[in-house]
Amino acid sequence: MAGKKTTTLPRKVYEPELLRLQTELVKLQEWVRAEGARLVVVFEGRDAAGKGGTIKRVAEHLNPRVARIAALPKPTERERTQWYFQRYVEQLPAAGEIVLFDRSWYNRAGVEHVMGFCTKEEYQLFLRQCPAFERMLTEAGIVLRKYWFSVSDEVQQERFRQRLDDPTRRWKLSPMDLESITRWEAYSRAKDAMLVHTDTSEAPWYVVESDDKRRARLNMIAHLLSTLPYHEVPPPVLKLPHRPPSTGYVRPPRDLQTYVPDHAADL
Repeated sequence: MAGKKTTTLPRKVYEPELLRLQTELVKLQEWVRAEGARLVVVFEGRDAAGKGGTIKRVAEHLNPRVARIAALPKPTERERTQWYFQRYVEQLPAAGEIVLFDRSWYNRAGVEHVMGFCTKEEYQLFLRQCPAFERMLTEAGIVLRKYWFSVSDEVQQERFRQRLDDPTRRWKLSPMDLESITRWEAYSRAKDAMLVHTDTSEAPWYVVESDDKRRARLNMIAHLLSTLPYHEVPPPVLKLPHRPPSTGYVRPPRDLQTYVPDHAADL
């Protein structure tokens, strides 16, 4: 069913607040590094719900040596024989690291279940094991946050159309995405069952309304920051040194090196 119409947040409101929140994310990053914390943020939701764009804004100004995105491809033949959670465990953060899961172990509760890529037994086993798995993570000291991005069928359809018409974004649209249109209710039932089994006190789900991508990004980032006891870590005192005088170095002739053509000069 189509959701209620959401007014797009004006850019003049969105951009300053996004920058302010991204500045806070940098402070959060430095706190994670200084405290040796381990932070996992799971991004889930329907296709074209705005997960990727939000992850991009979260990571935009962060140090990639501290914060990284885990977006795993489909499992290899060897990984298919492993314990289901095994390849995700390998992606978990060490002390002082942040991992942003662009889809996660919840693939089994969604696309694998709906599309028949796993058996009913494997699906039921996942629903039983997932709360225990996440409990083990939190008991080990990992900070886990899970966000479900909710989008109406009407807005999803329009975003799919935009991707078809935009050559820079067409790669985002796969046959699996188009299949999700015809299986909207099946995905809805799968999401409902997932929340019933895995929305726990140790690892609750937070739903992000994402018909307006700008609002969704700000709301998700603001909420994440509000749930963490971070504080500003004073940066080290740095001083730009004086450049020493020349000792006679002479740059080699330019014609000995191959330069990139000046494409910009022809614009």
